[in-house]
Amino acid sequence: MNPGARRYILIAFAGIVALLYILRLFYVQVVDDQYKLSAQNQAFLYVTDYPPRGNVFDRNGKLLVINQVAYDLMVVPRDMKGCDTVGLCKILNITRADFDAKLIKFSGSLKEASKDYRTYIFEGQMLPELNARIQERLYKFTGFYVQARTVRKYNYPVAAHLLGYVGEVSQGIVDTSSYYKSGDYIGKSGIEKSYEEALRGKKGVQIKMRDVHNNIKGSYKNGLYDTASVRGSDLVCTLDAELQLLGEKLMQNKKGGIAAIDPSTGEILALITSPTYDPNLFVGRDFSKNYTILHDDSIGIPLLNRASQSYYPPGSTFKLMDALIGQQEGVLTPTTLYPCHSGFTLNKGMPGCHAHGSPLNLDGAISQSCNSYFSWVFKTIMDNPKFHGNTQAAFENWRKYILSFGAGQKLGSDLPFEMKGNIPTVETYNGIFGKGWHTMNVISLGIGQAELGLTPLQMCNVVCSIANRGYFYTPHVIRKVGNGNPLEKWDLKHYTLVTNREYYESVISGMANVLITGTARASAVQGIDICGKTGTAQNPHGDNHSVFVCFAPRVNPKICVAVLVENAGQGAWWGAPIATLLVEQYLKGKITDPSRLIIEKRMEESDLIHMDPKIKKTNPAFWE
Repeated sequence: MNPGARRYILIAFAGIVALLYILRLFYVQVVDDQYKLSAQNQAFLYVTDYPPRGNVFDRNGKLLVINQVAYDLMVVPRDMKGCDTVGLCKILNITRADFDAKLIKFSGSLKEASKDYRTYIFEGQMLPELNARIQERLYKFTGFYVQARTVRKYNYPVAAHLLGYVGEVSQGIVDTSSYYKSGDYIGKSGIEKSYEEALRGKKGVQIKMRDVHNNIKGSYKNGLYDTASVRGSDLVCTLDAELQLLGEKLMQNKKGGIAAIDPSTGEILALITSPTYDPNLFVGRDFSKNYTILHDDSIGIPLLNRASQSYYPPGSTFKLMDALIGQQEGVLTPTTLYPCHSGFTLNKGMPGCHAHGSPLNLDGAISQSCNSYFSWVFKTIMDNPKFHGNTQAAFENWRKYILSFGAGQKLGSDLPFEMKGNIPTVETYNGIFGKGWHTMNVISLGIGQAELGLTPLQMCNVVCSIANRGYFYTPHVIRKVGNGNPLEKWDLKHYTLVTNREYYESVISGMANVLITGTARASAVQGIDICGKTGTAQNPHGDNHSVFVCFAPRVNPKICVAVLVENAGQGAWWGAPIATLLVEQYLKGKITDPSRLIIEKRMEESDLIHMDPKIKKTNPAFWE
């Protein structure tokens, strides 16, 4: 190729490159507005379009949680130059020191605030009246804008711990999330936390034009580049709102927890903790104040979910599992007789026992709650000949059975912060007694004492395993998300290691007699076959706890209940009447018998928190 031709080719190539640059610049500066947005970013305000969170319904279609409109005053500290700080403080009724303190909390210092481009909630969940006053002078408050969004409203002031609450997202989550920005809200507890991704929906964005005076002049290009938010999914909850309401009334002025489950599905019908609080207290500008008040209540500790986060000695309700394990291991039959002389004679009368007929078979021992009988049962399990005197091996075998009922471990429910309780290990007792410990060192395990600790939710799940004759479903509180089908993940059966159905029937027979001739006969409900078990759980920190577990009806059970009332004495005094009232409400729809209405009234009005301890320890005559 001659030099002249090469020269023309280079000129042509350079011309083509120049033309491409010119066309690209024309496209960027004239045709494509997105680049214009980036170049003129200071003239635009990007407002997040927050979607309404999904509603929450109970199992009968009652609306538990809905949304209402609120307004947040947002701030971008870097853009505050020229802001009428004095005027804003006057409207918000705060001092300049309060104003500066908020900026310091956001950015670390006032100096850093001048460089902080992040968005924060300066004043959250304002009422419409306050919002209107701010809007009138917003053009003077540079760096600030008002963000409309929805907040929660609770139609039923119940189930605060289960439903949970929504609050401002933490900076730690903002720093690690591609979705959340400063000022966003997020589920903090309960199902608001567990189902956050479904409930929150999808955010949109609106691009607003503003002038040099910070006045909003409308949407850019009539909203051409705006994106719409997508509403969150509704949740269908397994709760029965009326049952939950009754349970909270019965437990008012008492400490403790209740769990009620449908054993045929694992659906939680009620989950009650007391003391509790109105969930509406965590909505609005008073959230921080109300939270502090509840957090600082060291007597009632209302923020603690005792139903799933506190574990207690199960007391005599634990005997049901030992009765099943003993039969499965071949060391116990329904006709096995053991004596009782007001206590377990092989261990110097300890554990002690109350007066009743002797000797008893398995049915009688369950219905009369004989401590001596189940000390014998536990001893035979530990001294099972197949373990050749190796108590530690027998203990590990027993422990595997207990764990198979879901006791002493997290059940995997859809509730956050669930506690696992405590089933002691061989290592636990090696540390206490040395490696040479024997059955008598841990004999109180046979009656549900010592180091044992179960949550009310776990106690109820054990009863579900018995009601189903050998299996349970994972307890859960959400049946369906959005318009989809019921969640399939809850359909899995978890089988216990006690496999013979006949063993369950022999235990259930004794549980039925608890309400007929046994320790809870005063709480029987006419027309309902309730199978239950009382428990008086010894408490090293104070008075005994009142415990009762049950299911009904005996055939094709529809509800299981576990009640624990702290420092309330015998299981028949408080646990049994509360539990059977809940069973009656759920199966009959209401309580109508005059004698039962009297019991309901007594339960609701009794104040065990402030009651004279001498009165609390006295057996109430009306239970007999």
